[in-house]
Amino acid sequence: MARVASNPVGLHRFSPFSQTPRAVQSVKSYIGFQNKARRLLSVACQTTPNPTETSEKEELPTDSGSVNEESPSEATNSSADSGFPEFPNKSINKQIAVVSTLAAVGLFLSARLDFGVSLKDLAAAALPYEEALSNGKPTVVEFYADWCEVCRELAPDVYKVEQQYKDRVNFVMLNVDNTRWEQELDEFGVEGIPHFAFLDKDGNEEGNVVGRLPRKYLLENVDALSHGEASVPHARVVGQYSSAEARKVHQVADPRSHG
Repeated sequence: MARVASNPVGLHRFSPFSQTPRAVQSVKSYIGFQNKARRLLSVACQTTPNPTETSEKEELPTDSGSVNEESPSEATNSSADSGFPEFPNKSINKQIAVVSTLAAVGLFLSARLDFGVSLKDLAAAALPYEEALSNGKPTVVEFYADWCEVCRELAPDVYKVEQQYKDRVNFVMLNVDNTRWEQELDEFGVEGIPHFAFLDKDGNEEGNVVGRLPRKYLLENVDALSHGEASVPHARVVGQYSSAEARKVHQVADPRSHG
């Protein structure tokens, strides 16, 4: 049989079995060296923290709400510096109360003027018919009745005009239910109420307005009388009225009564 020749080169490719632990130890040493080098390189790449900043941050309070807290003296000084009183001023409260009271009284009087004036109020303040014809002033004579709805509705308007001209013009109220005024009813031709007759200072009728009409009709006629004009702007005007035929005739005991 042929002999197999040994190959010196091939023998050097394999390490002897007895040298295996040393090779393993070399590999471990190499791996350890690599890990140590990586750690050193990682530390070298990190930014060195500033010890001063770290200490300052540690000294800051951990409770964020405590940063905005102020002492009582600082809060008082802050409110004083702002210019606003810490507590309500008694003087201001008193002024507000007075203004509120005056406003309430004004509203009450306004409501009384617009809605609370009655025919009885007008009649009580009216001038007696005979006196009006003799004092040398022009006169407005209103024929009315307590049951007349239109008369009651116009009472606030009549009151306002009367308050404006009462020093220059007489205002007379004659109740059509009173038999005492039968002659005046015929004289002025009263068929519907309210009937307003406008007389000059001598007692002569210059015109009349009957029924529900805008207040300006009454106001403009009274203004013309107060200035002594020869005629009134609205001499013959008729609106919605209550019929005088529905009057409830009665005799008034007091001869001075014009109601």
